[in-house]
Amino acid sequence: MKLLVVGAGLFGATVARERALKGDNVTVVEKRDHLAGNIYTKEIEGIQVHKYGAHIFHTNNQSVWEYINQFAQFNRFTNEVIANYKGTIYNLPFNMNTFNKMWGVVTPDEARTKIKEQTAVLLNKQPRNLEEQAISLVGVDIYEKLIKDYTAKQWGRDPKDLPAFIIRRLPVRYTYDNNYFNDTYQGIPIGGYTQIVKRMLDNPNIEVKLGTDFLNKKEKYLKEFDKIVYTGMIDQFFDYKLGTLEYRSLHFETEILDEDNYQGNAVVNYTDSETPFTRIIEHKHFEFGKGNKHKTVITREYPEDWTIDKEPYYPVNDSVNNGIQKRYRKFAEEKFPQVAFGGRLGLYRYYNMDQVILAALQFLDGKFFKK
Repeated sequence: MKLLVVGAGLFGATVARERALKGDNVTVVEKRDHLAGNIYTKEIEGIQVHKYGAHIFHTNNQSVWEYINQFAQFNRFTNEVIANYKGTIYNLPFNMNTFNKMWGVVTPDEARTKIKEQTAVLLNKQPRNLEEQAISLVGVDIYEKLIKDYTAKQWGRDPKDLPAFIIRRLPVRYTYDNNYFNDTYQGIPIGGYTQIVKRMLDNPNIEVKLGTDFLNKKEKYLKEFDKIVYTGMIDQFFDYKLGTLEYRSLHFETEILDEDNYQGNAVVNYTDSETPFTRIIEHKHFEFGKGNKHKTVITREYPEDWTIDKEPYYPVNDSVNNGIQKRYRKFAEEKFPQVAFGGRLGLYRYYNMDQVILAALQFLDGKFFKK
């Protein structure tokens, strides 16, 4: 089979590798000038810099963990996020350290009592939006200081105008545990993420073409290949003919500083409205200070409205956008049965890295390649 994979991120690389191992002739085209999509890392001053935001691999799925470990050795990094609210530091996710700093409570019962007092403002109503959902979980004080303005910056909307499901799985712990994730397996690949995708695509049956935009030769590719797996924006594939899907975009500002340690943690969230960025990433802490001892690299992350000329990062999965996406999927199945859509952009769905790999492996076992 002649297979074209559009996009050299995790989904595309997994599909390309597994189909190449089955003997397909696979071509991978990537419009950027590098592999690995948004998990791309680049070495600067001996530090693996996450060019498109912080990526910590975490999963409860042992088979996915074993799969990714074929391509890199992972360290024992634990994601312990800090929130900076107007100069006061709190631990995330919300746990006993957060509650102690916020209210001075010491025991889990004291924390539960305080939260129960603060959730009384909802009058036992079912949460109708993100604001009410957050208050129902952690009370008014934590919502006002650590959630409200951060969320407004991240989504560009008042939390009252956002659906409750966005924050329904907010981690709340009555233990002194700062580990952000509950997953069994967690870490950062030693040497960065780019090597993983490079090794996945290292196969004589795979040809990789960087700096190549599929859409510039769409009709040619459709005729040339037996099957196509497309991991770009599904609405862009169809030239937005059924409507334009909404996303949130990000803008990154990266600096090399002449100091060893800027903030003492890999990720610090800025939760006040006055600070224009949502977080600062100090990349050397992902690998426990490895790299130039006289330099550090930080990245400020600014959420922004998405327009067609910007990179899409987060799908806005409200009812209107999900309806548009379903129409595109139906149209694609009817008009282009030789094309499958995958990944965050192709499926218009937020995925963690482990979920991307699992989705790709499940897709490979599906009907698309059995037709």
